[in-house]
Amino acid sequence: QVQLVESGGGLVQAGGSLRLSCAASGRSFSAYTMGWFRQAPGKEREFVAGISWGGGTIDYVDSVKGRFTISRDNIKNTVYLQMNSLKPEDTAVYYCAAKLGGLNYSPATFGSWGQGTQVTVSS
Repeated sequence: QVQLVESGGGLVQAGGSLRLSCAASGRSFSAYTMGWFRQAPGKEREFVAGISWGGGTIDYVDSVKGRFTISRDNIKNTVYLQMNSLKPEDTAVYYCAAKLGGLNYSPATFGSWGQGTQVTVSS
């Protein structure tokens, strides 16, 4: 398994931008499918964005398409989430997660999780 540490969260006004990073340690980061998830108070954890091991397949939840961009650097063992045009409804704790295998982005299929980073968007 890999160990994951997120950073880059914070407080931003609506319309602003943040870039989240997720640094991985452990073996064979480049073999892992990576995902970003978020959980708002009182809500279930939801998929936000995912990227295949080589970066060739990328998916987003509809609510962030055109605003968020996921990318990865397999040399630096890091996955990023660039978030632009942020909205108050994007407020949540954001988690990165890793899995071996396919592109099913159900949270239950991911075996490694970071501790999360808080993103707060004020109106």
